[in-house]
Amino acid sequence: MSIGRGKILNYYIGEFSKKFDISIDTLRYYEKIGLIYPERDKINKRIYSEKDIEWLKFIMRLKETNMPIKQIQYYSKLRYEGNNTIQERLELLNEHMNRLKAEKEKIEENMQHLKEKITIYNDMMEENKIVNARRCNIVWN
Repeated sequence: MSIGRGKILNYYIGEFSKKFDISIDTLRYYEKIGLIYPERDKINKRIYSEKDIEWLKFIMRLKETNMPIKQIQYYSKLRYEGNNTIQERLELLNEHMNRLKAEKEKIEENMQHLKEKITIYNDMMEENKIVNARRCNIVWN
């Protein structure tokens, strides 16, 4: 059940899990390792806010770009420490961006090699069609 505080929606763990297609176990694990700290209500149920949604989306982007979980944990720790860690967080993100750029360049280089090989094979296939057509022509003549 979504609960509202003014216009801001908050979600209990089950609803949050379904809405964002992430398992309850994963959410609890993220909390256990310090990636996310949801608020608690009066009966100690986890309450996820809009801020938690944005933060979780960012965590998922870091994971999708292969940032190691230890680095995500460290980044999260710095985030929760406040604005005095902005410089260090910026450095972590710049390092990650540089790694991604290097990976992208390597992927593009490998894709170029694959394109060249595909072209060679397509040319060979076309050549075989011509040779086979000539053979058929000789047999039929």
